[in-house]
Amino acid sequence: MSYRRLGVNVDHVATIRQARGVPYPDPVAAAMIAEQAGAHQITCHIRMDRRHIQDADLPRLRDGVQTLLNVEMAPTAEMIDLAVEVLGHRRAPAGRPHRVTLVPERPGEVTTEGGLDVWAQHEAVSEAAARLAEAGIRVSLFIDPEDAQVRASRLQGVDMVELNTARYAEHDPDDLDRLARAARLAGELGLEVAAGHGLTHHNLPELVAAVPEIVEYNIGHSIIARAVFVGLDRAVRDLLEIIRR
Repeated sequence: MSYRRLGVNVDHVATIRQARGVPYPDPVAAAMIAEQAGAHQITCHIRMDRRHIQDADLPRLRDGVQTLLNVEMAPTAEMIDLAVEVLGHRRAPAGRPHRVTLVPERPGEVTTEGGLDVWAQHEAVSEAAARLAEAGIRVSLFIDPEDAQVRASRLQGVDMVELNTARYAEHDPDDLDRLARAARLAGELGLEVAAGHGLTHHNLPELVAAVPEIVEYNIGHSIIARAVFVGLDRAVRDLLEIIRR
């Protein structure tokens, strides 16, 4: 069995904070609780509209996180500049470089609506990935599990693809096979495979069993939602038990 990792996304702690415009709850405090529960990294998504994570959160997360910080962002000049400023040539206490995951973003979307079209935006994504890599930042691409997108993701500086699991989470019976094929292809191309979007403690076990090539899961909304009832520590630990099976 491959060593599997859990990334806990703390965006929706910041969503609650921003709803009232107050300093709490603090996503950095949530990150510390998640790490103490065993999370292997902390993920956040800084959006162009700053609906939850704010610019000021990034250096605080960078300095507070003890494992690894994975920042999701659109491949725009503004976002890449911000990533280089905050994460460039910085390492987590464990000695590993921090990571940026490039994702698509459309104004007004409730959540990310699909994977990055690396094939169609090859030049722009390639330039963004190269700039991040030059700054000592590891790069992942959030893509739909399609052969063309996986092949296009083999770019300088990119060492991982994160497969979009939205269709699987929405109970598409064919998507497990599609995810498995994409994961195998990514592995053949020398890319690590992560997965995320819509994953919960209900649908995660089948995915873990069916696609062993996935070594990292990034999960946020369902963790924070479940933490309302069982606490953040238990919500994280329950998912860790699943991915360790």
